[in-house]
This record gives sequence, structure tokens and C-alpha cells, in this order.
Amino acid sequence: MTEQIKYVFDIILLLCYNDINTRKGRDKMLKRVLEYFATGRTDMDENEMNGYIWSVCQETQKKLIELNTTYHTTDELSKVMSDLIGEQIGEGFRMFTPFYTDFGRNIHIGSNVFINSGCHFQDQGGIYIDDDALIGHNVVLATVNHDLNPYDRRNLYAPIHIGKRVWIGSNATILQGVTIGNGAVVAAGAVVTKNVPENSVVGGVPAKVIKMIEMEKMNNE
Repeated sequence: MTEQIKYVFDIILLLCYNDINTRKGRDKMLKRVLEYFATGRTDMDENEMNGYIWSVCQETQKKLIELNTTYHTTDELSKVMSDLIGEQIGEGFRMFTPFYTDFGRNIHIGSNVFINSGCHFQDQGGIYIDDDALIGHNVVLATVNHDLNPYDRRNLYAPIHIGKRVWIGSNATILQGVTIGNGAVVAAGAVVTKNVPENSVVGGVPAKVIKMIEMEKMNNE
């Protein structure tokens, strides 16, 4: 009996060791892939990298099904989203489902962020949402582009940065490489292709500055 117990214990230790090594290996792989998204350079084998990226996407889709088809309290929703993106979401997070993303592991969300239903985050290039941002229905954040050469439609990645107290209206699309300055407002339906100044209102296709928000006047009211 003692030998049997020892054998079972050794098996458990081996499984735990392999699991730790596997998780460490996947964390290392993720770091290398994120570096590739950021720089366009990698020493990884292309097939190995693409296989890993696809596996992460498939894992993310499973988590999205659980997220979007089951009721969650506010606290549960924060935990599910933190697990989905692989890091702790800031306090005060609120969201109406459904929510969609493909990769999922390059989304970074600050405190008191609200995301309305139907949003699509294409996050390989990196999506950074700062504190107190409001994101309306069906907003698309697209960090991936493609080369214009029809014989070489390779992916081109660039991050999207959304500043503090930004309000993005429904059905707006934010394209890769765009930074939206603190306090700015993006009108509903806008397609944002260039950086947005702080405390400005932009709208249209492509989006242009409509007016500046008079902060001094508001502070005095």
C-alpha cells in the first residue's frame, strides 16, 4: 500500500511539474508573439508562431462563448474578462455583452471603464483603454491592417490608445495606430484614421475635428 501511495504521489508531482512547465512555456511564447506584433521582427519559426497564435484565438473563442451566453454579476464579469485578457482589469469595470475579440491577450483596460454591447476588439496590435473611458454600442477597434500589394496581404500591426475620460459613440471605428487624447469625444459612426487631440470632438468619414471642448468654461460652471 505504501508503494502504491508513493507511486500515485510521484505521478501527481510529475503532472504538476509538466503543467507548470507548460504554462511557463506558453507565457514565454506569448511574450515573444507580443514582441512580434509590436516590432514586426521575430526569431520564431513561422509555422510554430502561427500555430500558437491560432491556438490562443481558439482558446479565446471558447471563453467568449461562456462570456456571452451566461449571465454574470458585475464582479463575475470582471473576473471573466480578466481571465480572457490575461491580466487584472481596473476597478469599477462595467460591460454589456455580447463582446467580441479574436486574440484577446493584448487588451489592457484601466479603472471605471464602460463598454457597451456588441463591441469588436481586434487586438493583436495592442488596445490600451485608460481610466473613465466610455465605449458605445458596436464600436470596432481594429489594430490589424494589410499590405496593399494583392500578392502580399501580410498583416500589419499598430496599437490603439484611448485616453482618460474619452467617450466613443456608437458604431464608430478606430483604426490601427490611432491615439485618442484625454477627454476627447468621437461622434457616432465616425471612422477615425488619425490621432485625435485632447478635449476635441471628432466626427465623419474619415473623422475630422468638429470643435474643441471649452474646459475652462466648464470648470467655471
